[in-house]
Amino acid sequence: MKTIFNVYILMTGLLVVAASFTSCKKLIEIPNPPSAITKEVQFADSLTTLSAVTGVYALNYGNGFAYTDVAFTALPALSADELTYVTVNDLQQFYNYSLTPLNSGVTRLWGNIYQSIYQVNSVLEGVTNNNSLSASFQKQITGEMEVVRALYYFSLVNFFGDVPLVTTTDYNVTGRLPRSPVAAVYSQIMTDLADARKKLTVSYPSAGRARPNLYTAIALQAKVNLYQGNWQSAYNEADSVIQLGSYNLVQTGLTKVFLNGSTEAIWQIPGAQAFSNGVPDAVAFVPGSVNSFPNYIITPFLLSAFEAGDQRLANWTGSKVRIVSGVSQTQYYPYKYKNRLSTIAPAEDQMVFRLAEMYLIRAEAAAHLGGGSNLEQALADVNTIRVRAGLLASTADVTSQAAVLNAVMKERQTELFCEWANRWYDLKRTGTAAAVLGAVKTGYTPNAALYPVPQAQRDLNNSLTQNLGYN
Repeated sequence: MKTIFNVYILMTGLLVVAASFTSCKKLIEIPNPPSAITKEVQFADSLTTLSAVTGVYALNYGNGFAYTDVAFTALPALSADELTYVTVNDLQQFYNYSLTPLNSGVTRLWGNIYQSIYQVNSVLEGVTNNNSLSASFQKQITGEMEVVRALYYFSLVNFFGDVPLVTTTDYNVTGRLPRSPVAAVYSQIMTDLADARKKLTVSYPSAGRARPNLYTAIALQAKVNLYQGNWQSAYNEADSVIQLGSYNLVQTGLTKVFLNGSTEAIWQIPGAQAFSNGVPDAVAFVPGSVNSFPNYIITPFLLSAFEAGDQRLANWTGSKVRIVSGVSQTQYYPYKYKNRLSTIAPAEDQMVFRLAEMYLIRAEAAAHLGGGSNLEQALADVNTIRVRAGLLASTADVTSQAAVLNAVMKERQTELFCEWANRWYDLKRTGTAAAVLGAVKTGYTPNAALYPVPQAQRDLNNSLTQNLGYN
């Protein structure tokens, strides 16, 4: 597949934002780019502008797209009921709810996103009112960047609650920003997505589905509205993607869902770029050799959620036998992505949004809307996902809203496990975290629902308050 991710464009695209990676300590107070390449040069024409855009989407483990080190999946999966961690370090604090503001994983979650937001804001500033670029090109790039920024703030607000709302690269403005209320952050997310919908088209702007199109924006809108309890909007948006988008659930083998060119991909970042590593999930979860073992292990609680014959368990988890204290144990690990190297065929891409999630969003929204036809629709969507997984239709009572909602959440657990913090978010937004996590682990308190603001950021910016329970 041809993409915009070639070596020349990628490397030049990173120059304009190099300053955002020279100091991990300054995630809000980021200096303006160095003079190695000025903004005027970087955004002089469509080709040089595309190099900066490519940098936004780069999966190069430290720069570019914020999802570069599996933190967005692995760490909240530890906090939820999905994974345990075998290596002794501070990542175990996510599992047992003993996080401190000094935790390295917390710093990564906060830092990677704000570094990437800086890139996005830089591109937005570079294309806005730029007479060297056509109006249609400015429109396209602006819509894309608004989708990316909305995704980043959606992650931030769900991890940390109130967060600084940074929409400029001017460090004189950003260096002392306080945390904005959750409602204000969501308002910015919806503003970005509403504008993106006006600017993006049905067609993808480059080969494959590496850059957002109209339905990418709508898919994120559906998710945001679901989390906000705007059931009718969430239903309408998910339905629009399902009915009008050119997407189809992969039916010929679950191992193909996360491959390059997947028919159910709404947005997927190419794993095969200018680097040899595979997508972050594969690098983090898959053992490196026949003699090595996984660091992240699927919990018995998650394993027990799969029914007999569920092809997701067979195809999306791997296992290794390990001797622990003289006892043979079979340990399972996430295996949705299988290749630790991008040079191994078939090519895998990092999935951001896929059609199966839209079915589950529509199902949950319909169940909340209630009424006979809505409950039937919700259960029909659940069964679409179940049948694809090799299971029989759900036996949930279609006349019971509670029963249908339980069926939806059960399917979300087994379909979306270890993807983009979905389970952690679900437990929190549905108010079930304390009951579920309290039954399988110890130490969970309501304060654990939000991660601490990194202490290094508070040292730099005394306007940043701390979340409850971490002072």
